[in-house]
Amino acid sequence: MSNVVFDFKGSNVIVTGGTRGIGLATSEAFLKAGASVTAIFANNSDSALEMREKWKGFPLETRRLDVSNYSEAEKFFKEFSETHPSLETLVNCAGIRKDNIVGMMSFEEWTRVMDVNITGTFNMSKFALIKMMEKRFGRIINVTSPSGKFGFAGQANYAASKAAQVAFSKSLAKEAARRGITVNCISPGFIDTGLISDIPEEQKKAYREQIPLRRFGRAKEVADATLFLASREASYITGSVFEVTGGF
Repeated sequence: MSNVVFDFKGSNVIVTGGTRGIGLATSEAFLKAGASVTAIFANNSDSALEMREKWKGFPLETRRLDVSNYSEAEKFFKEFSETHPSLETLVNCAGIRKDNIVGMMSFEEWTRVMDVNITGTFNMSKFALIKMMEKRFGRIINVTSPSGKFGFAGQANYAASKAAQVAFSKSLAKEAARRGITVNCISPGFIDTGLISDIPEEQKKAYREQIPLRRFGRAKEVADATLFLASREASYITGSVFEVTGGF
């Protein structure tokens, strides 16, 4: 699947977590396909600066935003609407992990992961939906995880948040369909990004052995699948979970 196939000229796209990892690859894929991209980041100003330098001359904005903060999200969309006549695609890629077994997990480890991963998805999707309804067209794509399907030891908070994203997406898909808006999930498997950099090498080896393709994925491979779901060619796909897992 190549992003050369898709033409997003004239489209406005928001990617949360859009300056690193899968989010960065997704932002870059949309830029290459002609879209105007707003990449949201939480804390890492350096990665946002590097991205702006790399894509100087392209229609790229980077914005700092805590997606878990409802009032901040509301303010962001108000400002976005003042400078953008439409919003065609929202990719909710912002996500964090704070792994621990339940018996040792702190309340902060539980709530922070839930706040960013699922409350952040709600906040951004709500205001994106309102904006998309103006043109009766839109694509909301939520980046979930196989952890939400299988559950991994030490990831009860992360798994719960990712399972909640799928349920949220299926419900929202039913609500938004008559307004010309589709809602889907991308479920990347083990992708070679910073999110899995802290997993011990022995554990990585064990995970690779469970993947039929015997390798971790590349961020661009997830981005290409995201472009397809955002395209007009995917107009009859909604409420689905699109797995990019190497067969895991």
